[in-house]
Amino acid sequence: MITSNPPSAMGGPPSAAASVRNAASVPVPLTVPAVQNLKRSAQAAFEEAPESSKTLGYVTQKHITDRYKVLGFISSGTYGRVYKACNRDGQGKDHVPKTRDGRTIELFAIKKFKPDKEGEVQYTGISQSAIREMALCTELSHNNVISLVEIILESKCIFMVFEYAEHDLLQIIHFHTTQTPRSPIPALTVRSILLQLLTGLLYLHQNWVIHRDLKPANIMVTSAGSVKIGDLGLARLFYNPLHALFTGDKVVVTIWYRAPELLLGSRHYTPAIDLWAVGCIFAELLSLRPIFKGEEAKQEGKKSMPFQRHQMGKICEVLGVPKREQWPLITAMPEYNQLSTLAAGNPKVQRPQGLENWYRTIMNANQYAGNAIPQSPGPEGLDLLKCLLEWDPLKRTTAEKALQHPYFKKIGAAKVSNNCFEGASLKYPSRKVSSEDNSIGAASLPGTKRGGLPDDRPLKRIKDG
Repeated sequence: MITSNPPSAMGGPPSAAASVRNAASVPVPLTVPAVQNLKRSAQAAFEEAPESSKTLGYVTQKHITDRYKVLGFISSGTYGRVYKACNRDGQGKDHVPKTRDGRTIELFAIKKFKPDKEGEVQYTGISQSAIREMALCTELSHNNVISLVEIILESKCIFMVFEYAEHDLLQIIHFHTTQTPRSPIPALTVRSILLQLLTGLLYLHQNWVIHRDLKPANIMVTSAGSVKIGDLGLARLFYNPLHALFTGDKVVVTIWYRAPELLLGSRHYTPAIDLWAVGCIFAELLSLRPIFKGEEAKQEGKKSMPFQRHQMGKICEVLGVPKREQWPLITAMPEYNQLSTLAAGNPKVQRPQGLENWYRTIMNANQYAGNAIPQSPGPEGLDLLKCLLEWDPLKRTTAEKALQHPYFKKIGAAKVSNNCFEGASLKYPSRKVSSEDNSIGAASLPGTKRGGLPDDRPLKRIKDG
């Protein structure tokens, strides 16, 4: 276990180190030159090729369809499309990707970024999100962070090739909600998922990366029960930023998992926002529904960002309205004055449920309460949840401290497993893959969202009122 504290945005740079690509389970902080080289890493990935392919300084262009056979279409979003694929026969031993523990990668998830804006023919360039994700994924390497195999640039299309994960947390939650009778996720499975999620997050934070979009749909799970943090499109380096993080991205984190300091308009924030999201994910794994399921008020035109009244109200219905004693710096938040209006017309905010009562209700409803550890999260689970859902970001637990929590102590003589499916009697269905549209080539443009699971983001839009 790592004993050093996760760095803060105001701290100095990490002192030492070897390549992050070769890091073992114990992370090695990035050096300042490595941070500066992040911008060049994506281009470097494009230019990598076996020596046999180089003739008189010319590098043979890689073609996605020559290297991979597409098995089906998974899903699409604002970034583009994701496909399931396998290695094409005849690639030779030069193209046999392996995992960190030496296993040969047989299946891949290929993320194809949109080369153009919808309805436009003219090339519009590469999105900032794509560049960030390519740069960071090229440098980062950890068992609990999604593994990038390679990046291919072909005819103005960018393809990021990842190790394939058979499941994600949203899919697992959805599976349990559709069971008859409805069944909870086993407590041992939840414990292993959370342990691996926090381990991956500790690695990111110690390497000066803040994720900014943790949610069940972005947490992958392999068929071997390994949990991997995915989708680093909103991730940012937070060491010595040139501007406040708010300057570049006004809206970060999906609304249900957004920390209170963000909802209150803070211009400066820390990795603590990721820990709040982990708390929301933990609660959702236990209850099978988002704990704070609010509706997002959308920005209209060039107006300032609206106060997320409904979402903040949902949090206060459980935790109560925060007081200065709980969060001394809350009065400095731009939207602080809005808090006094939340109770008007909302009796649930006037008489909040309380996290302990919420937890007890979930334990009874999902039949955890009658069981002893390890079949129940127990009082240790409640205490960890309180540490993660702490109002004050300065008091909120860190990933390192959370991993030392009694919730993760040895169960009898055994440690918490790194296989979240170990001992589980349920077999989760494979990810839905459509074979109707396998046109991954550079000539095909991404389309609309299809198939798969329901999106975990709220669809209803309301005006700020």
